[in-house]
Amino acid sequence: MVFHLVPRCSARLFWASSGWRRTYIQGASVGLKYLGCPRDTYSPLACRGYSSVSGSPEVMLTPERYPVQRLPFSTVSEEDLAAFERIIPGRVITDPEQLEACNVDWLRSVRGCSKVLLRPQTTEEVSQILRHCHKRNLAVNPQGGNTGMVGGSVPVFDEIILSTALMNQVISFHDVSGILVCQAGCVLEELSQYLQERDFIMPLDLGAKGSCHIGGNVATNAGGLRFLRYGSLRGTVLGLEVVLADGTILNCLTSLRKDNTGYDLKQLFIGSEGTLGIITAVSILCPPRPKAVNVAFLGCPGFAEVLQTFSTCKGMLGEILSAFEFMDAECMQLVGQHLHLTNPVQESPFYVLVETSGSSAGHDTEKLTSVLEQVLNSGLVSDGTIATDQRKVQMLWALRERITEALSRDGYVFKYDISLPVERLYDLVIDLRTRVGPRAKHVVGYGHLGDGNLHLNVTAEAFSQELLSALEPYVYAWTAEQRGSVSAEHGLGFKKKNVLGYSKPPVAVKMMQQLKALLDPKGILNPYKTLPTQA
Repeated sequence: MVFHLVPRCSARLFWASSGWRRTYIQGASVGLKYLGCPRDTYSPLACRGYSSVSGSPEVMLTPERYPVQRLPFSTVSEEDLAAFERIIPGRVITDPEQLEACNVDWLRSVRGCSKVLLRPQTTEEVSQILRHCHKRNLAVNPQGGNTGMVGGSVPVFDEIILSTALMNQVISFHDVSGILVCQAGCVLEELSQYLQERDFIMPLDLGAKGSCHIGGNVATNAGGLRFLRYGSLRGTVLGLEVVLADGTILNCLTSLRKDNTGYDLKQLFIGSEGTLGIITAVSILCPPRPKAVNVAFLGCPGFAEVLQTFSTCKGMLGEILSAFEFMDAECMQLVGQHLHLTNPVQESPFYVLVETSGSSAGHDTEKLTSVLEQVLNSGLVSDGTIATDQRKVQMLWALRERITEALSRDGYVFKYDISLPVERLYDLVIDLRTRVGPRAKHVVGYGHLGDGNLHLNVTAEAFSQELLSALEPYVYAWTAEQRGSVSAEHGLGFKKKNVLGYSKPPVAVKMMQQLKALLDPKGILNPYKTLPTQA
């Protein structure tokens, strides 16, 4: 059997529109507009009639869908607005139309009722804002690109939204060490472009790279598509600058690879989802840009063959293997149906995307071709194609990266981001299809096989409490039985906070709550998120 190195991707592949990147218009008015909410009380019904997208069905307010009670925080007054205006003149937004997108997550599954958006440009401005909010007991919702999957980046009630969008400057880059220092609001894709011009790359890559901010990536400990090669942000982030709840600036923005002096405080804030402090700047180690990148897209007859293909690739490709992604046939069906992307290989039950990154095009292509001949001849792969130039590489990656977008167009999406032993990774998908039956439109599985990370998604025509009850806590209990994690890379946010106990013992949860109480005793930073509700 001969493997033909012929890219067969259709030109119908296209990219996410610029509308994915949220932008805000600077507002001049500081008059408080309550969107129908009473000044001193909160009622979910008071905020009806306001939706995130003109002409789109209104997103249900979070407290209407979930059992959550507002904590006794203060409400924003005219005096507060005047104080914010003195700190950040012209960057206090109260216009309801400009606040709409900030109150709704991009999945359109949760919606808050914030009346104020603050847009600082410097760490000192963030410090002054938090100092005021701490004194007044005003809750604050930090927000980056608002691309999170678990409701962690939007208000639950009327928390003040503090956006890092204007904190978008590169502070320094050293082309010998590869260390980048930048503000937290830098968009991941723009950082990638900045580094590529200097022959470096970011150590992480996400489907939401055109919108997400590096500060949000760090705050959620985002994994992404390069995890297999470059590892976790816990290893590549060298230092952080963070503003604590009372306005104290913690400057641990070191650019040192090695620093063994005392506790590694930055690790407290990586993955803390804005609940312990607001990240304002990041120091991160960036690898050199690979001279040669190859991508193979393969069809496999079963999940057992997917696993064996992965083992073969690890053994034969070694250090140049940079990504190994998988998706099932239903994922391919959805990207074709909703995004009009074309399958470049013959229909198969499963598909895998293999990427190599190295310094020698000829060497890498030879190794990858040898691997693919091996898996084809052994029956592990039924069909495949290779791309070596940048345009065709991007076309193949689009099939994997845009699955989330396709799912969002299929209806309401119940999303689960779990870690499991790789040999059990797809069993839960099969189990759930039987369990939910016709109550769901689609039950699909895809993800980072090289990391043991499954993205399990269930779509329905609309939100259904009956379907949710069939999924939860079943999915979490099933995952816990395999000693897996209920959140591999998306974090816990608002939606998953109460399932932390499926992955962490009570002693660990209690210690997390104690850390929260120590660093944010009033609980004003991103309340209702990450940690379980305490009785």
